[in-house]
Amino acid sequence: MNVPKDLRYTKTHEWVRQDEGGLTVGITDFAQSQLSDLTYAELPAVGDKVEAQDELAVLESVKAASDVYAPFAGTIIEVNDQLTDSPEIINADPYGEGWMFKIEPNNPSDFDGLLDADQYEDALPDE
Repeated sequence: MNVPKDLRYTKTHEWVRQDEGGLTVGITDFAQSQLSDLTYAELPAVGDKVEAQDELAVLESVKAASDVYAPFAGTIIEVNDQLTDSPEIINADPYGEGWMFKIEPNNPSDFDGLLDADQYEDALPDE
């Protein structure tokens, strides 16, 4: 299971990366592997104001549908429009081209409260 050390994580399997101008969010390698072949991605809209744990996006696969949650309160500042036509990008590159949206947090220090890579790995179910 790929769990990059430079990212932060949520217990609901989102990853968060600090980028210039906001925080980039996607789903983890574990999450995409559990869903398998993604067939549909519904993303939030730029400008949406969200609260922590709001359901922001929906991913559908041949196996299941899954919600993607806001890791913290903030405003959506960008979405990855490529995923609308090609959600399978998430399966191929969950930590790169498969990012889902960028959020400007209401409280930037919320990033520090997320799980680090070791904590996230410890929270994963044993396979």
